[in-house]
Amino acid sequence: MEFYDLLEKIVQHNETHAKWLNTLSFMENAGARKISACEHPTKVSLIQLKHAAEEHRHSYYLKKQIGKIDPELCKTYNGHELLASIATKQYLHSLDIKSCKYLQQAFSLTKEELKYAAYLFVTYAIEVRADELYPVYQEILTKTSSKIMVKSIILEEEGHLEEMINQLDEFSEDWKKHAEIILTIEKELHEEWINSISKEVMELKYA
Repeated sequence: MEFYDLLEKIVQHNETHAKWLNTLSFMENAGARKISACEHPTKVSLIQLKHAAEEHRHSYYLKKQIGKIDPELCKTYNGHELLASIATKQYLHSLDIKSCKYLQQAFSLTKEELKYAAYLFVTYAIEVRADELYPVYQEILTKTSSKIMVKSIILEEEGHLEEMINQLDEFSEDWKKHAEIILTIEKELHEEWINSISKEVMELKYA
């Protein structure tokens, strides 16, 4: 199922829509925690702190939007309150592990350097994805006159992507060829994630 069609189906069904928001909130939260986990014990840049804070805020904002559907829905990140919970929980984790493996081979880094490189490349891949995902979601929300909005997230994610590119420019002159490989890894994981959600949504709709 195409991503646009999938989201159209999701927003038609209140409980599924709440789970989708909760799933996005979970992923923003997981992203924020990964950014914090990549911090150097002392050399933490202002940009890194800003990113972690903003991803946490996105997570909070998305969770709060669920209240516009039904305040009783999706109060936790337990599996039954997420869409495709196993694929959702594996997505970022797998991206992190596979990216670290590649970056270690490409740059032969110390443990601290690898953490920072992973922060740069994994966050870049996630921001590229967010730049595609949120505008499509917002388009459908606007089309269906939904009370839910993600416009503020779109603006911040665009800013993040720009900041990641600036940091990558400083990290390595030929970062783009390495980023292409990380983006390929992410694309595969993203497709698995969307396919898992599609399967679940189809079962919900036609059960």
